[in-house]
Amino acid sequence: MSNKKKVLIHSIAFSPDGVSTAYLYNDIAKAFKDSGFEVVVLTTTPHYNVVPENLSQQPLAKKALGLYYISVFNGIKVLHVPQKKFKSTVLRLFGFVYWHILSLILGLAQKNVGAILSPSPPLTIGLINLIIGKIKGAKVIYNVQEIYPDFLIEQGGLKSKIVIRFLKWLERIVYNKSDAVTTIDEVFYNTILNRFDDKHKLHIIPNFVDTDLYKPLRKEEVQLNATHFRQNDNLKLMYAGNIGHAQDWEPLISAAILLKEDNIDFYIIGEGVMKQHLVEQVRIYNLNHVHILSYQPRELMAQLLAFADLQFIFMSKEMEGHGFPSKVYTIMACAKPLIVCSGLGTPIINFLSKHSCAKLIIDHEDLAKTEKIVKYLKGVTKTELIKMGNNGYQVVNTLYSKEIVANQYVSLISSLI
Repeated sequence: MSNKKKVLIHSIAFSPDGVSTAYLYNDIAKAFKDSGFEVVVLTTTPHYNVVPENLSQQPLAKKALGLYYISVFNGIKVLHVPQKKFKSTVLRLFGFVYWHILSLILGLAQKNVGAILSPSPPLTIGLINLIIGKIKGAKVIYNVQEIYPDFLIEQGGLKSKIVIRFLKWLERIVYNKSDAVTTIDEVFYNTILNRFDDKHKLHIIPNFVDTDLYKPLRKEEVQLNATHFRQNDNLKLMYAGNIGHAQDWEPLISAAILLKEDNIDFYIIGEGVMKQHLVEQVRIYNLNHVHILSYQPRELMAQLLAFADLQFIFMSKEMEGHGFPSKVYTIMACAKPLIVCSGLGTPIINFLSKHSCAKLIIDHEDLAKTEKIVKYLKGVTKTELIKMGNNGYQVVNTLYSKEIVANQYVSLISSLI
């Protein structure tokens, strides 16, 4: 290894932001620090999921009259470029450009950088890192968490042929000019492999879970608010996370309607653009067994999972091929089973089909899908669910703990610099 042992992590989200990418890269940053690297993080101010408790533990200090901020995370310096969730498209575009310009300046100001690591999206973060890496003589590693521009095209939000051509050109530049590219799944790997001139640059490094925080709990260890989390013998299904367009909510509502008279409770926990729609559906159909609750602190997740018998993830057709929900690892780490709806050959189905810890429903015809969900929930026993949960727990602790996977990033960068 050369004298350059500083790793610059450049991510759109990092602590104290409370989203999955932030938590993932928090642990990667700590793994590099624990391995003897100096680490500096370049990110935004919290704006995805602002958690007051996180902010109080990691306060941001204003620098250069507020042009950027500095905080400290576990002894790691973190540089924050201000960002907000603007409703105005013009303001969002201005904020996006501002973040890139200031990130470039702050990145170039760092001394002795040996490697730069960043996750997608956006693609443009990879371009900024290539510029910094070229000037600083640093190796650049790009981590593909979602495939762009494919994701935007199939979602239907990107139709301009000029923009699509530009983003595809940018994707090839980022992939081929980076020193290494990692992706999280075999499906992603096979999708983008032919976009590389040198295919040896592409590596699979899966995501992972903090098995110290997420672990099985006994029922008596669960200390949740009994008003919201009702203790009874009903089968309890749960979804905890972003309530957005990545999930297909219609079969859930349809199944809940058909199961109104059964001893089954549905819990939906979190925030997002589809939450109000679900609240309205629950009201319209008088679904008293569907409980929609606010975001709960990350520290309570193990208790939430212990409370429920089964976790559900119903992927939307537009999103299923371009993302892998990190909550899958969390659920498995807590020895809980899943019921998953997604298309054949998608990352989540590809992963779970190997591990006997989930009921997989591979169907996108709503009627057939709903019928399969209802039939399974009416027939499954809690003994079966416990066995499935234990299968997942063994897999996570063998292959997907933060120690095992984060060290793959450390090994890759060590080999490059």
